[in-house]
Amino acid sequence: MKLQTLRERRARIAAGETSHEAVLAQALEAAATPALAGTFTRLYPQAALQAARHADAMAAAGVEGPALAGLPVSIKDLYDVAGETTLAGSVIRQGRPAAAADAPAVARLRAAGAAVLGKTNMSEFAFSGVGANPHFGTPANPADAAVARAPGGSSSGAAVSVAAGLCVAGLGSDTGGSIRIPAALCGIVGFKNTQSRVPIEGAFPLSHTLDTVCAMAVCVEDCLTVDGVLSGSPLPAVLRPLDGVRLAVPQTLVLDALDATVSAAFARALTRLSAAGARLVEVPLKELAEVAAINAPGGFSPVEAWAVHREDMRTQRERYDHRVAARIALGEPVSAADYIVMQQRRRDWIARMGRALQGFDAMLCPTVPIVAPPVADLLASDEAFFKANGLLLRNTFVGNFLDGCSFSLPCQAEGELPVGLMLTAPCGQDAALAGVALAVEAVLGQR
Repeated sequence: MKLQTLRERRARIAAGETSHEAVLAQALEAAATPALAGTFTRLYPQAALQAARHADAMAAAGVEGPALAGLPVSIKDLYDVAGETTLAGSVIRQGRPAAAADAPAVARLRAAGAAVLGKTNMSEFAFSGVGANPHFGTPANPADAAVARAPGGSSSGAAVSVAAGLCVAGLGSDTGGSIRIPAALCGIVGFKNTQSRVPIEGAFPLSHTLDTVCAMAVCVEDCLTVDGVLSGSPLPAVLRPLDGVRLAVPQTLVLDALDATVSAAFARALTRLSAAGARLVEVPLKELAEVAAINAPGGFSPVEAWAVHREDMRTQRERYDHRVAARIALGEPVSAADYIVMQQRRRDWIARMGRALQGFDAMLCPTVPIVAPPVADLLASDEAFFKANGLLLRNTFVGNFLDGCSFSLPCQAEGELPVGLMLTAPCGQDAALAGVALAVEAVLGQR
């Protein structure tokens, strides 16, 4: 299915070329095809069709609905839906009590009239940047029809549902890059907002310190539309000229081990942004080299995940994805004193990063240093899996550790595998960053 923005879809419907119901029916048909096996864990055809028909009835009556009204969106399998058990990509959760209510993020999408197409597959308990799931299958990255490549995780199905043209937006989450990694590997836009913008209640937790409720879409404008629905507070983002915009290009960590495709795409992006008037400033930003040490021992995600999973890990560890279980287990030996020190050191680091980035509109780097690797290679070897997983998470994790906001924008050339360009800013600078992202997107010419 062809990728279309919200504006494009709504324009076609307004012109009578199609209808909300026809768009929804096409998405349901595509969701059942072998090419999209493993993308959804559950579909909601009747409720989605009802929302689409309601939007058509409103349009027939001359009533303009909200931007998402009647259009298909997907929700990651870690969000509560009333009356269902939230599986979070795992068989461990089967048979657990059903959710009493929709998660706030889901409820807000429904209130905006969105047609919730279904729940999307994910890395088990959101604990991998690769996007593989041994229980429910691994969605194939639609960027390559010849080779089954990693979709990125943990919001794997969410990214595929958008990149394959089914959904206008995919509700996911981002703890270490779980929105931006799959967006980069699948060639769409991902927006990790400042954590406090959207309630995390009703989302199965990985790390309450880092978990962020956010979404991906075809373009920046659509991400901002969805963010406005999820947060209840639309950002006053205005496309600004790049002339005079100051972008910090860190020279520590984030440019290491780039593959040839990513390196070339990043260099081209820098050239185009500079020609458009952006001031690109290479900065050492040696603080980035401290992240791994501060996030040790264990790390926030393993420590906080162990608190959630400790009983299941002790009684039925064999039912977990063994790679996920190994990462959760890293949190077991960490003491309360170590955990408190981690929190203190992170706060100090955030303050120092804020000072280092004063005077800049954003940090700029590749979203991930590699293009999507073939899934088979990673599943055949734990060593290859964890190496790729570490590379995929390395750059994006900086934004979560900063408690910042961040966009991933596609920047590859025609015929290349997708490459993401990442813009990141400190906590609360979402509106200003969005204005820069709109401008960068226009210069890159991906839409």
